[in-house]
This record gives sequence, structure tokens and C-alpha cells, in this order.
Amino acid sequence: MYTLKQKFIDNLLMFFLVMSAGGLLFVFNRNVMSVLFFGVLIFSILFFGTNFKKPFVYSSILILISIISIGIINFTFAITEQSTDKYLFYLLSAALSVLTFFHFKNNRNINQFLQTLYFVLKLIAFHSALNFIFYFFVSDDLSTITSTFHECETFLNLFFYTTERSIINVQGFEFCRNQGLFWEPGVLQIFLNILFFLEAFVIKKSKLFLFFIAFVILTSYSTTGLAILLIQALVYLTEERKNNKLIIPVIAILLVPFYFIFSVNIDNKIQGAKKTSFQKRIFDLTQPIFIAIDNPLTGIGLDVFQFQNIRKEFYISANSFIEIPSTIEVSDKSSSNSVMFLLAGTGFPTTLLLLYMFFKQKIIVHKKWLFMIILFVSVMSEPLLLRPFFLIFIISGFHQLFYRITSHKQNIA
Repeated sequence: MYTLKQKFIDNLLMFFLVMSAGGLLFVFNRNVMSVLFFGVLIFSILFFGTNFKKPFVYSSILILISIISIGIINFTFAITEQSTDKYLFYLLSAALSVLTFFHFKNNRNINQFLQTLYFVLKLIAFHSALNFIFYFFVSDDLSTITSTFHECETFLNLFFYTTERSIINVQGFEFCRNQGLFWEPGVLQIFLNILFFLEAFVIKKSKLFLFFIAFVILTSYSTTGLAILLIQALVYLTEERKNNKLIIPVIAILLVPFYFIFSVNIDNKIQGAKKTSFQKRIFDLTQPIFIAIDNPLTGIGLDVFQFQNIRKEFYISANSFIEIPSTIEVSDKSSSNSVMFLLAGTGFPTTLLLLYMFFKQKIIVHKKWLFMIILFVSVMSEPLLLRPFFLIFIISGFHQLFYRITSHKQNIA
């Protein structure tokens, strides 16, 4: 029986898991929140779980051993001295992912994982809608909060905005891009698009709620978010055509403003005032390839600060290749593309292995091709692949391999 206490602890764990991927709670309190997340996980496994199933235990141990081995090789053969603290943090992230996966696999089931994720993302969507609306009433009463790596404005630590670079004017309507509980709008749209996917193709509760999610995605004014939403909408329309032909023209008409804003956004990114952002993303897509080609087997290491220094050396050649104007200063920045960062940091063998496990995930299998497009585009546009929420899909891929081995050995015994 799934008790109220179990639901509460699962929702708390899922909230931590989502927030660990760009949530401001972790941005401003990373170490404290990571330790708290770890503590709640251990507590839930020990006191809100069932008897340990040996194949799951052995599989989890093998996954951790594999990840630690990859980390040691990468740390040892990096071309520059790496930060031990950074690698310990990666290890903690991996441990959080493995333990979360183990908790839901050993003590719950995949349906309960999806229902919990759906519930938490719904809460985030409702908060984000309020976050967008409240800006028009509290914009003069914001206070600044800062950390070592991030700064934003808040109203009573409930609503968050980055007014310095997120004020948008569309046909005379001025608003602040919606970032919800995350460090930037591009991260918010990822989880809203995942929620849209769950609502449209897995949970299938309410068409009206789909429009609500779409509206909140629109408030993020994210080019990537709108593109993913339009792809999902087209797939959804194709399916609904078989069941209800009358709904097609209605939804199509409602999608027109989304397409219009997407077109304006694209034009602004390529030719308008925001073209520097687009150029940086192209740069982050291509430049790490040059770095990986020079260090193909083990990469240059996953220390972000060393990566920032090393990538300067590749600025001229990569710049001329992709024809980015020399006025754009992106060579000393961290990469927004976490797949390409992984490639530069670990080399081709490790990256291909981890991406293979990423695509082999078994957490969401219904319309897996579409879900993986959402996930892959997301980690290609934000530095999130090595955060616990996204790592858990890689963990799931590893589990499929190791579970076959551990369960087979148990059956032989």
C-alpha cells in the first residue's frame, strides 16, 4: 500500500532531484542542499523502503564502480591539474542519481516515479504562472540576491527574476522572461516541456491543462522551448486527428500565436539584438569538437575552470571555422552545451558510452523517441547533463546492462 508518508517523502525527493538540475535552491545553497538531499535519500531507503533486492543492490554497486573508474581515468590523464573538489562533487551527483534510482526501483515502481515527477512538475508549472503574473505587480519591490556564480532579483524569496537581461518587448508588450524556480528561463522550459509530454502522451488527464502548460512555456520566451513545444504539438495533433477531427482546427488556430512568437524570437536571435546569444551557442556546439580531436581518448578533464582556460587556445581556429565575428567574447566562458562539454572533457570513448546509456534509458519508454529528442535537445542547450536529474537516465541505461548480469547470477545460484 502506497501510504501518505511514502508519497510525501517521494515528492520531497523528486523536488530535490528536479531542483538539482538548475534550481535556484541548489544554485545558492549547492553544498548544503546536496548533503540534505543525500541525507533524505539515505533516510528514505532505510526507513521508508522494503527489503533490499540483491540484483538491484549489486547493479547499483557496479554502476558506481563504473562511474568512479571513468572519473579516476579522466582525472589521472587530464592534460592539466584538475580540482579534486570538482570531481568529488561529480561523485556526489552520481551517488545521488544512483540512490534515487535505487529507491524508486527497489521500493516503488516506475509508475510511482512518473506520478511523483508529474505532481512535482505541476507544482512548478503553477508557481511559474504566478511568477510571471506577479512581476507586473512587484517589479518595483525586488531585492537582489547573489552567490559566487549567480545573481538575480527576488520578491520575498518566492518569485525570481533576472531583469538585467530578461526584459522583452513584443509588439509593445513588455515583460520579464519567466524563469520560475530556476536560474534561467531555458532551464524552466525543459521541465515544462517534460510536463507537457507527460500530460499529452503518458498521463492524458486534461487537454485544457496542456494549453496552460503551453502558455507557461511561452512566458519563458525560450527559442528552444518553443521549438520543442511545437514539435510535441504536431505529434499530438497527428494522434488526436484519429480520435477527434473537430479538435484539429481549434488547436491549430491556438498554435498560431506560438508560431508567430517563435518566428520573431528566431529572427531576433539570428539577426537582431540577441544574435550574440545565438553565436555563442554555435560556438559552444563546434569549438569543443576541436578540443576533443586534439585529446580524443580521455579529453582535457571535467574541471570547468580549466576548460575555460584551455578553450581560449582554440578560439582563433574555431572562430574562423564557424565565422563568428571577432567581437564576440565567448572563449573564456563555460559551455552552454553539456554534451559538447562532456566530449571535450572526457574524449570520444567515454562520451559515446554515456550517451549510449542515456538513450538506453528505461524510465520513460512510451513514445521514447520523442522524449529522447526533448532530453537530448535540452542537454545540448543547457549545462545540465551531469546534474542528478539527467544523470538518472544514464544510470537507468547502465542498470539495464548490469541487472541482466546480477539477476542471471542469482538465478544460477
